[in-house]
Amino acid sequence: MSEHEHANNSEDAAVSDLKDESAGIGETSGHPVAGERPEQVFEYARAPESRSVVHLRSSYGLFIDGAFVEPVDAKSYKTENPATEEVLAEIAAAGVEDVDRAVQAAGRAQKMVWGPMPGAERAKYLFRIARIMQERSRELAVLESLDNGKPIRESRDRRRPAGGGPLLLLRRVGGQARLCGIRAQPGPHRCGRPGHPLELPLMMAAWKLAPALAAGNTCVLKPASTTPLSALLLAEIIQQADLPPGVVNVITGAGSLAGAALVAHPGVDKVAFTGSTEVGKDLQRALAGTGKHLTLELGGKAANIVFEDAPLDQAIEGIVNGIFFNQGEVCCAGSRLLVQESIADIVVERLKRRLATLRVGDPLDKNTDLGAINNPAQLDKIRELAAAGEAEGAIRWSPSCTLPSKGYWFARRCSPTSRRRTASPRRRSSAPFSRCSPSAHQKRRWPRPTTPSTGSPPACGPRKGAASCGWPVN
Repeated sequence: MSEHEHANNSEDAAVSDLKDESAGIGETSGHPVAGERPEQVFEYARAPESRSVVHLRSSYGLFIDGAFVEPVDAKSYKTENPATEEVLAEIAAAGVEDVDRAVQAAGRAQKMVWGPMPGAERAKYLFRIARIMQERSRELAVLESLDNGKPIRESRDRRRPAGGGPLLLLRRVGGQARLCGIRAQPGPHRCGRPGHPLELPLMMAAWKLAPALAAGNTCVLKPASTTPLSALLLAEIIQQADLPPGVVNVITGAGSLAGAALVAHPGVDKVAFTGSTEVGKDLQRALAGTGKHLTLELGGKAANIVFEDAPLDQAIEGIVNGIFFNQGEVCCAGSRLLVQESIADIVVERLKRRLATLRVGDPLDKNTDLGAINNPAQLDKIRELAAAGEAEGAIRWSPSCTLPSKGYWFARRCSPTSRRRTASPRRRSSAPFSRCSPSAHQKRRWPRPTTPSTGSPPACGPRKGAASCGWPVN
């Protein structure tokens, strides 16, 4: 037999084997029938990220006027790893006098150095800070997972310049700062940042600081009391970048004391706050009539809406990403799910199957999908809201999993309910569970997306209508 004939026979045999395997799908017990996707459960080996890249101090002071200093009354508190309850460091608790020192330092820096500085020179500092953050990006990611409890994959990806995180923001804002002095710009301010949420501490700090610095303002930043380490490491980076003293000051402590003192200080011209709606209302009342500028980014209760013509596989992924990203501790988390009644059962079953594949565990493990809840108070609130939902008729469903014995953990879950008007779905939960409710509407109340030129559905979406996932409902 020639080599050519032998090769042909080998190929025929291989094709025959493939046909036999294809024909056997669905015939053997335990396999799915033809047309269904085979369910495969993969066991992942541990892939922990080393924490040796992070060099924590035993204690941290307040970052005021370019240096770390001790608080006047020498008070402090402990911050811990929510996954293990391990104490990470001792954190200084700022008082009223410490807040006054920080605001005075910011005022001096704004008048003497930062305000008169040309925009192109300010841009150089922003670019330098971004470059150092990129060099220390792994350290920032590991530290945020340790202090926050979020999976290392999320912390790491949010640090990348291409990920839309703080590095990209600093570079873009640095480019805009070059134009300051050429274009009209707002008057200088001493900006107080009395609080940003625990969910994305470093990103929130960059969002608040970068635009203000580019426009010639100086800032006093107060991070969440349970996640201060990212902001303190950012203060070290600011030192390393030789930013003029007083341009950025970081004070830590309780919002009821340090945050309230910062908001009330007469030397603060602008207040920016990210957090709960209740605190936002208090700030509005406190600052009314004072002449201070106020920017609020408050938590809501977003919903995912799914109609029967939606591509369900894409919808399920959107639902999971919308609520289980960062353990649901996001102000825009899609914790409500409204599904057209004709497909409600199908969506719930597919959602359950998808939830069963999510891995809960060590935040530093690269295979982890859901980490730890940030603090015990937040965990108690989540449990309270979950219990309230069950009392209102929601059916608790959670895949079986073994939670670690130490730390603050909440198993992922979804809660289908037949009741459409209940209180708990309208309360912000910041929790890794989704509340599913059927909708009786048979027709859309929103126009389908069309292209301006032809009036026809866009080519990128399904011809029968695009998926309606992630639309916010007020």
